[in-house]
Amino acid sequence: MVNKINLTIQRKAILEVVQHSHDHPTAADVIERLRGKGFNFAYGTVYNSLRYLADAGLIHELKLGEAVSRYDARTDEHQHIVCTKCGRVDEVLTELPADWLQKVAAETNYTIEHVQVVLEGVCESCATKSI
Repeated sequence: MVNKINLTIQRKAILEVVQHSHDHPTAADVIERLRGKGFNFAYGTVYNSLRYLADAGLIHELKLGEAVSRYDARTDEHQHIVCTKCGRVDEVLTELPADWLQKVAAETNYTIEHVQVVLEGVCESCATKSI
């Protein structure tokens, strides 16, 4: 049996904000962008809707070592890189070597179910500012 996804007006508006964002917004960013579009949803509605959309597989919640989660409309398997200076988050589409995952599984005796590698570095914009 397939679970039916219940997209309320609020959830649809929040999903559209995340889908049209290329910067992996936080919940606060989503709230700000919703207000810019004339919506005034309660904080709880936004947080609960983000959780619902992530649980439904429509968006991906990213926990990148920061205090707050970020959200990504891309749900395919990919990694992320975070700028240690400005906090910018970009996608890394290069596939991880399969033998690396096999080596990690052998070393740890884990069955790997999900992979999330977060790379850190300095983005081009911040690097050029410090020159």
